[in-house]
Amino acid sequence: MTDAAETGTVGAVESWSLVGDAVAVSVGSVTEVLRARIADGKLESLLESSSGRTLFVVSNSERATVMLLDHPGDPGEHATDPGAKDWSDGFVLSNGQADEYPDADTVPLAEAFRIVRHILATGRPPADAAWAVDR
Repeated sequence: MTDAAETGTVGAVESWSLVGDAVAVSVGSVTEVLRARIADGKLESLLESSSGRTLFVVSNSERATVMLLDHPGDPGEHATDPGAKDWSDGFVLSNGQADEYPDADTVPLAEAFRIVRHILATGRPPADAAWAVDR
């Protein structure tokens, strides 16, 4: 069963745009926007909401780290993959820095897209997503 956040039928709590490109993104378009950026080698994406929150997504084309920050300087919160034991590399930031993360602090790309769509639709991660608060 697909919930309303997956279909984009829930009204957005806040509006979101892609920082640097000033491209507005919606629940229905965000997966396509992120996939296109990844295909173009832009593995880091920063979305900013109308309320000043930021959603950081960085991928290595297979996994992604998804972080939600309430304000500048906020340690935020992030998606997790409990039980994952390995590390993955290839997370290239816009400044050229290439990072490696424990898989426990990243999620498969499809899960990252699901989480991002839900945050855009409801303002919070899905209740069934593993999530760590870093504050």
